[in-house]
Amino acid sequence: MRGITALGVLFLVAMVGALENGLARTPPMGWLAWQRYRCNTDCVNDPDNCISEQLFMKTADLMVSEGYLALGYDVVSMDDCWPARERDADGKLQPDAERFPSGLKKLGDYIHSKGLKFGIYEDYGTHTCAGYPGILEHMELDAQTFAEWGVDYVKLDGCYSDPHTMDQGYPEFGSYLNKTGRPIVYSCSWPDYLRASGIKINWTAIIEHCNLWRNYNDISDSWGSVTSIVNYYGDNQDEIAPNAGPGHWNDPDMLLIGNFGLSYEQSRAQMALWAVLASPLLMSVDLQSITPPYKEILQNKDIIAVNQDPLGIQGRRVSKKGNIEIWTRPVTPTSGDEYSYAVVVFNQGNGGGPSNVTLSLKSLGMTHSAGYLVSDLYEHEDIGKFTPDQHFYVKVNPSGVKMLRFNLS
Repeated sequence: MRGITALGVLFLVAMVGALENGLARTPPMGWLAWQRYRCNTDCVNDPDNCISEQLFMKTADLMVSEGYLALGYDVVSMDDCWPARERDADGKLQPDAERFPSGLKKLGDYIHSKGLKFGIYEDYGTHTCAGYPGILEHMELDAQTFAEWGVDYVKLDGCYSDPHTMDQGYPEFGSYLNKTGRPIVYSCSWPDYLRASGIKINWTAIIEHCNLWRNYNDISDSWGSVTSIVNYYGDNQDEIAPNAGPGHWNDPDMLLIGNFGLSYEQSRAQMALWAVLASPLLMSVDLQSITPPYKEILQNKDIIAVNQDPLGIQGRRVSKKGNIEIWTRPVTPTSGDEYSYAVVVFNQGNGGGPSNVTLSLKSLGMTHSAGYLVSDLYEHEDIGKFTPDQHFYVKVNPSGVKMLRFNLS
């Protein structure tokens, strides 16, 4: 296990040269269309689920009325399949006229009127992944267009492009975004495409030019997809965890909670692990049809507080024994060089009953002699005070988690 002192040093090193546009000081929170709605453009036969201004306006309304905005979910972002197939006569991107008849400036104004931020998707390539116009040869024009539309958040994919040019292209587009004078959070897929192509990743450049970035495969609506991402982050944490911090975040991809592929226990596990990973919390779900148990997971204030902790230190997997993993994240409050902790005990097993797990506080890096006040973040229970020499016992369901907070006493 890497000691907290070493982790703190790595965190400070990562901050050097970080992108300082003043944005994303904690991981972005919001809603992103892709996982739930994909590229459904059939507004004739499926008007409630197609990529259209109606979908984004309805979602903006629900973000406010259902309490998501009040908890920090403040971005409503489009993904692929919003543009027309061709640029206009002046070379500008334009939305599909039938699905976005009011135009994107008016859509952005509507989202802003609700107190929310407006997000958009594009691609560093000749085309987006679904075949719509990409930004290559139009980077400066597209950045200016996004600013004119009132865009606050840009996700830039990397289909139909040469990964060997990304070390130049992604920073170039970021510079055009900055030159618009509009504060725009910049989400990059840059390192994921380099990884997939076997190209060495320059993390210093990634941190300098992007507010958040994808590291690994797209998430899909399945438990296998979630665990593959979690395993990648755990197996490669020495390389990627130190790169996270205020203004620049690793992005394991969207929250699936409330869709079709995860059980209730698995949904709780994703939320807890994404919080400990200091991940952006970008829901991709139908907010109108989500059922109360899953909405409660997404709106868990105590877990959101862990995710949004101002220290911005990404958590780590500190123990893996069989199916049982323990992940910890240093959080506030602090005292000198001592931290409080969020702890996730994760059971990757998929059969039988709950597993009994014994936690040794000292082995998890908790050395505060006055002890820790322990609370269960899903059960909303105060469990008691424990000192470093004491052990702590929990039961963890298959494909589930126990999420605890250890605050300095």
